[in-house]
Formats: sequence, structure tokens, C-alpha cells
Amino acid sequence: MDAPNETTTADRRRSPVVSIISPTYNEALNVGPLIDGLHAALVDVAHEVIIVDDDSPDGTWEIVEALAATDDRVRVIRRFGESGLSSAVLAGMEVATGSVLAVIDADGQHDEAALPEMVRRIEHGEADVVVGTRGAEGGSYGEFSLGRRIVSGVAALLAKLFLRVPVSDPMSGFFAISRDTYRRIGPTINPQGFKILLEFIGRRGDLRVDEVGYRFRNRVHGETKMSPSVIRSYLLAVAELRLGRQIKGQLFLYAVVGVCGFFVNLGVFGLFELLGTGAIDVGLAEPVRWSLLAGIQASIISNFVLNNYFVFWERRFRRRQLAQGLVVFELVSILGVFIHVAMFQFLQQQRLGESVVGAEAARLAHEAIGFAVAFVSNYYLNVNYTWRRRATVA
Repeated sequence: MDAPNETTTADRRRSPVVSIISPTYNEALNVGPLIDGLHAALVDVAHEVIIVDDDSPDGTWEIVEALAATDDRVRVIRRFGESGLSSAVLAGMEVATGSVLAVIDADGQHDEAALPEMVRRIEHGEADVVVGTRGAEGGSYGEFSLGRRIVSGVAALLAKLFLRVPVSDPMSGFFAISRDTYRRIGPTINPQGFKILLEFIGRRGDLRVDEVGYRFRNRVHGETKMSPSVIRSYLLAVAELRLGRQIKGQLFLYAVVGVCGFFVNLGVFGLFELLGTGAIDVGLAEPVRWSLLAGIQASIISNFVLNNYFVFWERRFRRRQLAQGLVVFELVSILGVFIHVAMFQFLQQQRLGESVVGAEAARLAHEAIGFAVAFVSNYYLNVNYTWRRRATVA
């Protein structure tokens, strides 16, 4: 890193206009170029750089400590036993001294050249939050893959539909916010939330939000952190912000998977009916149609796969455990069917509500109650038994 010159020394004596917070984990090869780039972009703006590192095994925090020893504009927070982007950003904001607080990823994909304009708009009172986005005027997706563009587009659509946030890239990790806005909203932020920007703009609908375009750059060192768990975490965040913390996001996703299973059931049932697969006599009053059995089994398998890789990602079954997990899930699902039927039959025998709403309406209500009890029992068993916390096999 360049040695401080006279301008740099004078800059240190001023209170920073902007504090740039960058959460890091295993970014040893990227953090030096990041800090150099920030100093170059903000050469005319008094600033400080706060690196919040989750005790990276590659020694990211040690590199920043060495830089901070000769550069008063650089600070490092090394966290033990704590991890997560949102909590890291909040930890940096708590100690920041700038009137503008900016957040940038350390992987080099965000263009720090956009920061002066982002800071200017907040300093001039034009916005409370300014988001660096690839989709705004002057921005570019660069070599962003088609798959990631689709994910980004769907994420933006979901945020607009469910949260009505006025930004084109709600998953952006590159934004600036005024200190006053942070002080107003900070106490309501979920430190375990997935995307801190989504937390800020999703919890308050009265914020003035603006966008500045930037050119997306490819990561030079390290691996991208985009994965199915990232997508899942985003959906959990949207669900919590929309429904409130009273309803767990995990329960919401579990219900979404159940709806998907319903349509899988219908699709396979219809296919087998078209194929004319007939029925099998199992000793009941009426033979059981193969289409019914196939639909049920297909929905069980699809629900297991989606729950395993989507809802219960952190506790998912892997490789040799998959067959075991499917068997347990099958048993829980079958138990759910019995609970559903038993509850329905019990309510029917008691004729609850028939004198008030009539037999037909009461029957529908009994069916709904049976379904609800089975759904809750299945969810409880799957959380606490099927996907209970266990040592995973790679």
C-alpha cells in the first residue's frame, strides 16, 4: 500500500465524512487492493475504512492490522464465535464515526468509483439510502452469468411484490446510508438477517432511496459465496420482513414446499390417469387407483428433496444419508395422513358445528382442521426428528 503523503496526513486530522464498512471472511488476497481502491476513489473525501473480520483462517485480519499500523484511516474488528454479514455490518456501523455509512464487499466485485456520488447524494440531503446497482443508468452487469442475472431479477421481483421496495437490486451489498437514518432504524434490524440492505429498506417504507449505477467486476481471488443457501436465506429474509418475526420464515418455506408437492401430486395423478394404469385391490371397499398412489409418492419425494436442499439446508442429508432421510420422511408423511384422517373422522362423529353452519359446511371445516393439525404435527416431527441437528457425513 502506498505510504501516506501530506494530503493523507491532513485527511487523518479531519473527522471522516464517510465510514466504509466491509465484512470479510477469507479475503486475504482481496483486502489490500480493496483498501487501496477506496483510498484512491475517495482521495478528496475524508474517510475511514472499517474491516470487520470473522476470524478468517487465512489471516485476513492480520493483514489489515498491519496496514492499520501505518494508516490511521484503517481499522479492523476481529470477531470470535460470531459470524454473518448483517451482524458484521452492524458491528462496523456501531463504531463508525462518519456522517455517512457505506457498505462494500471485499471481493473486488463492487466498483468503489461509485462511492463519491453515493456519498454526495446523502450529504446534500437528496436521499436517506443510496444503493449501488448494476441495473441503474451507468451500471453494467459485466460478465455476470445468465443464471445469476435470473436469480437477481427474481429476487428484485419478489422484493417489489412482497415488500414494495423501490430498488432494482435489493440483494446488493453495496450501499450508503446516513448516520441519522441508521440511528432511527438500527434498533429494529435483525442482526441475523440475510441482507442488511433489505433489512433497512424493508422495515421502513418512508425512506428516500436512490440508486447509482456501477460496473460489476469479476472476483479475482477466492470463490463466490453464491449458493442455494444464499437464495434460501434471501427468501427467509423476505418472508420474515413481510410476515413479521411471529411467523418463522422456515415455516413459511415449509408451507411453500407443501404447495409445490400438491401440484406435483396433481400432475402425476393426471399423467397416470391418462396412461390408464387402473387400480389395485388392497381389501378396501373400493380398489385403490395406481394414479393416487403414484401421485402421493411423487409428492413425498419432491417434498423431501425441496425440504432437504431448501428449507433445512444447514441440516440436510448428504450422500449416504439420503436414503435414510427419505425413509424417515416417508414414515412421518404416512403418520400425517393417519392424523389427518383420524381428526376428520373424530370431528365428523362429534358433528361439531353442523347445527350452526350445516352438514356440508361443517364437513369442509372438519377437513380444514384435520389438514391443519396434520401439517403442524408433520412440521414439528420433521424439524425435531427428521432434520434434527446431527453430525453430517460429507
